Amino acid sequence: MTTTTTTTLTRTRAGAAMTIAWVLQILSAAMFLFAGGSKLAGQQAMVDTFGQIGLGQWFRYLTGIIEVGSAVMLLVPSLAFFGAAALFVTMIGAVITHLFVVGGSPAPAAVLLVVTATIAYLRRPAA
Repeated sequence: MTTTTTTTLTRTRAGAAMTIAWVLQILSAAMFLFAGGSKLAGQQAMVDTFGQIGLGQWFRYLTGIIEVGSAVMLLVPSLAFFGAAALFVTMIGAVITHLFVVGGSPAPAAVLLVVTATIAYLRRPAA
């Protein structure tokens, strides 16, 4: 392979990775804006779920703020890594909560955990 071919392949891979990152970021931002907005708006299902968790409704507001704020960060390239990292940690808590506290399927939270980890990896700061 020549240097030109290698450079072209590298650029193509980088372009594909950024396209994947943007698609995941936009979809995740929409999901977390909806989920966080539901928590902040006091949707009854969210109030009931956080009542089961037992930490009080302040935790619902905190989680909603983290989700909405991080969703916005996903749409800003220079902040996307930090938004994804915050959501990754939040989704670890969500999976654990579903498994050991409130019940129900942890699958949606687990999928979002993998997606936010992927975004964080693709948007990680250059070394």
